[in-house]
Amino acid sequence: MTDKVIENNQVVIMGEIVSDFSFSHEIFGEGFYMVDVKVERLSDSNDMIPVMVSERLIDVTADYRGQNIMVTGQFRSYNRHEERKNKLVLSVFAREIEFVDETPEGSKTNQIYLDGYICKEPIYRKTPLGREIADLLLAVNRPYGKSDYIPCICWGRNARYANNFHVGTRCEIWGRIQSREYMKKLSEDQVEKRVAYEVSVSKLELLDNLMEDPLHA
Repeated sequence: MTDKVIENNQVVIMGEIVSDFSFSHEIFGEGFYMVDVKVERLSDSNDMIPVMVSERLIDVTADYRGQNIMVTGQFRSYNRHEERKNKLVLSVFAREIEFVDETPEGSKTNQIYLDGYICKEPIYRKTPLGREIADLLLAVNRPYGKSDYIPCICWGRNARYANNFHVGTRCEIWGRIQSREYMKKLSEDQVEKRVAYEVSVSKLELLDNLMEDPLHA
C-alpha cells in the first residue's frame, strides 16, 4: 500500500465467504454491500468478520458462499443510532479482493496495523484467574477530517504497558481482528445475542513522549 492516506490503517484477512451480500448504503451512485467472512484462528475456532464491498469490486448479485477470498483494506467505524443512543459499528472496508483456492498452510490469515491516538482512558483489569487485560479505544485519522474509532484489547505485559497511556498518546498497534459474542439485556425478561468486534493486540509501540511529560504523569 503506497497511498499515504491509508498507511495508518492496514488490514489483510483471508477466509471463507459465508453469507450473501446485503445492501449497506450508496455514495455518489456507488453501492456498498456487506458480506460475512469466516476467518480461522490457530486455536481451531474462527472469527466472523463483516466486510464492506463496493459493487465496482465484485458482482454483488452472485452467490460466493463457500469460496475463499483475501481482502486488503482498512478497519472502519461509523456511529449508528439505535435505542436512543449511538452504537459503534465496525467492518473491514475492502480496497482489493482476490479469490484464493485455499489458505496456504502457516500463512497469516488475519493481520491489522494501526497508527492512531488514544481517545479514552485505558481500562485495566484482571480476570478471576489473574490474567491482565487492558481495553483501549484508538482514533485513527482518515482523509477529509474523519476518524475511525477502533476498540483494542491487550493482554499480559501489553496490558500493563498500555495502562500507562493517556488520552492523546499516539501509538502503533499490530494484531488481528476478532469477533466476540455477548448477551445484551434488553429488558427484565429479554436478552439478545450480539457480536462485538475488536483488535486483539499482539504488539504495541509508543510514538510520542506524552507519557514522560510531568503534566501527564
